[in-house]
Amino acid sequence: MKILVIGGTGLIGSKLVKLLTGRGHEAVAASPATGVNTVTGEGLDAALTGVDVVVDVANSPSFEDQAVLDFFQAAGRNLLAAEKRAGVRHHVALSVVGTRRLAESGYFRGKIVQEDLIEAGAIPYTIVHSTQFFEFLGGIVQSGAQGDDVRLPSAYVQPIASDDVALAMADAALGAPVNGIVEIAGPRKVRLAELAQRYMGKIGDARTVHADAGVRYFGALLDDDTLVPGPGARLGEIDFETWFSRSGTRK
Repeated sequence: MKILVIGGTGLIGSKLVKLLTGRGHEAVAASPATGVNTVTGEGLDAALTGVDVVVDVANSPSFEDQAVLDFFQAAGRNLLAAEKRAGVRHHVALSVVGTRRLAESGYFRGKIVQEDLIEAGAIPYTIVHSTQFFEFLGGIVQSGAQGDDVRLPSAYVQPIASDDVALAMADAALGAPVNGIVEIAGPRKVRLAELAQRYMGKIGDARTVHADAGVRYFGALLDDDTLVPGPGARLGEIDFETWFSRSGTRK
């Protein structure tokens, strides 16, 4: 098959292109860097020529509330319209476990809009809901930084390695559309504040993490299980220790 990977030069997209190519398919990376811009529509029709499956793993370049909403609205509409013109048979999108439970957050409101467009569109689809990536732990710690302390929610997370995300996205792209949502997550559930403290210890950050149920997560209050998947989720194999030993992460 010919598979177009939107966001194909990013963290997940670059891994996905390599996996799909290794399985014998023609996988093409699409991003503004390759002349394909889903927000403006530039290069979309040409890139979609002969494409069977589109996998969208692109993210908003800005996390400001209105910018995120504008990005997912424009990109979603342009991409789905171009796919319809090209006769694409399967649209696969990467989203987030708990998205509809996180509508207080401007970022997640943007993701909800993206999912609504896909579900209302004409292209058979699969939406993959992933838990947070280990690779974003540094950003999560920074989001909770308050002077010499870090305050983070006490809720559970079940983080996943980007390698396991890419594998799941490859399998979704090569499978039949489910016209619904599938969930993927890491192998173990852990308190966010506890995981952040472990991560900081690994990188030599001496600050203390304080668990606080009242602290917001990118604008949203969390319940214990807001960020964890339901029964039947596909679980990755890479745990925190394995991921960290492979990542070479440093302070």
